[in-house]
Amino acid sequence: MLSIYPACFFKEGESYSVIFPDLDWLATQGRNEREAMEMAVECLAGYLHLLKTDGDKIPSPSKLKDVSLEKIAKELEIDPKDAFVNMVSVDVDEYAKIHFEKSVRKTVTIPAWLNKAAQEKHINFSQTLKEALVAKVRS
Repeated sequence: MLSIYPACFFKEGESYSVIFPDLDWLATQGRNEREAMEMAVECLAGYLHLLKTDGDKIPSPSKLKDVSLEKIAKELEIDPKDAFVNMVSVDVDEYAKIHFEKSVRKTVTIPAWLNKAAQEKHINFSQTLKEALVAKVRS
């Protein structure tokens, strides 16, 4: 299902900051307008996927006409010059299948004694490696 939210694009030098006012001021940025839009799609997909996965309520999007660039710029203390609002859309489920949930095969080498001990305890190697990597990445 397609999700569509307004995003505020603020030009800062050559780059752009992107703010989603409906999503707790979710923000990203890009080196240029194209990259900022790509990052906005990725950011929106990731945030909505996380809300869905955690069972949290997904906020309703505002209408484009109801988003005030001036008000948002003032609150964030950002210059509204060269800013614009654009709707950003993504099919979260499809995006997640490609970018978040796709598994890749890795070959690892471990000592023979560790392999034997883990097999005797019926340890799921893939799950254990995934959990260890997630813990390491988050620390």
